[in-house]
Amino acid sequence: MAIKKAKAGDKALTKGKILEVLAAETGLTKKDVGKVLATLVELSYAQAAAGFTLPGLGKLVVINRKKRMGRNPATGAQIVIPAKKVLKFRVAKQAKDAIVGPVKK
Repeated sequence: MAIKKAKAGDKALTKGKILEVLAAETGLTKKDVGKVLATLVELSYAQAAAGFTLPGLGKLVVINRKKRMGRNPATGAQIVIPAKKVLKFRVAKQAKDAIVGPVKK
């Protein structure tokens, strides 16, 4: 079974559909594929602070944001937004090129 590309109007895959497709492609059971996905998610949570890379897809990184000045949209008053840690996902170049196409110079 070949994996088909999604069209603009298609709905996003549910967890069940993802398990179904992966099970069909790998020959594993849906239960085994579910365990692999659950372990991958748990591993990514545990390793995010050091940077967790999924080859060909992207990288999870923790970024430290500095405190900054902001504006309350309701009152217009200036406020200080405190420093905080945020989690970001950096998409790999290979994934960008596969989905959007390479940048032409």
